[in-house]
Amino acid sequence: MNQNLVNELVTMMKEDQRLLQQLFDSGELPSESYHPRMKALHEHNASRLKEIISAHGWPGISLVGEEGAKAAWLIAQHSVSDTEFMAKCVSLLEHAVAREDVTGCQLAFLQDRVRTFAGEPQYYGTQFDVDENGWPTPFPIEDSVTVNERRTRLGLNSLEERQEQMTEQERKRRANIEQTS
Repeated sequence: MNQNLVNELVTMMKEDQRLLQQLFDSGELPSESYHPRMKALHEHNASRLKEIISAHGWPGISLVGEEGAKAAWLIAQHSVSDTEFMAKCVSLLEHAVAREDVTGCQLAFLQDRVRTFAGEPQYYGTQFDVDENGWPTPFPIEDSVTVNERRTRLGLNSLEERQEQMTEQERKRRANIEQTS
């Protein structure tokens, strides 16, 4: 295992999550546009992940352990300014899943995000929009009747359970904003 890469990837992931939580707690997220601080951090992290992939291939569990692999996936998942790179990462993750070098849920989330950005229905139901009242609702899903079977195969909970988790997160966000207002 490459401990230097592990440390670097995990540090990038923690900074991503720290900034995301800070902006979420302050009410700056969710927003209609890509928050400039979030965008700058995502682009910086994606640039570095491209360098790591070029030098080492996809940073899976065998190279960077479970936490490092999760960090690499999160960076790819948040590389929304470069959907071509995200699509390349889907292909790399498909191969890594086949080698059991990453968790299947990482592939599900990234593949759905890429499909959603391309205007296509998602396959695993991992990507959510908000309805007219601001509550989470999944983007369209291809063959929605069997989505929970696909989710289970890759280690995800049911779509209904995930939607309830997302709804509870939104309830907490709204309560936090009310408390700070």
